[in-house]
Amino acid sequence: MSRAYLNLGVSPGITSLAMLRIAIGRLHPDTLAVCSWRAARKRYYRELLQAHAEAQVRAHADFA
Repeated sequence: MSRAYLNLGVSPGITSLAMLRIAIGRLHPDTLAVCSWRAARKRYYRELLQAHAEAQVRAHADFA
């Protein structure tokens, strides 16, 4: 599980879009403003989405 995802402290029950909105809201504005960091931000978002999908699968397996 991604440490960045765990630091967000979001529930696996929320949607992926809601999780991304929370993650973007927690980034420093300067991080969002630097155009050369776009690839790094996209990689960060992909890692978060993957970790969120894994957390949802685990939550579903625990619930079932």
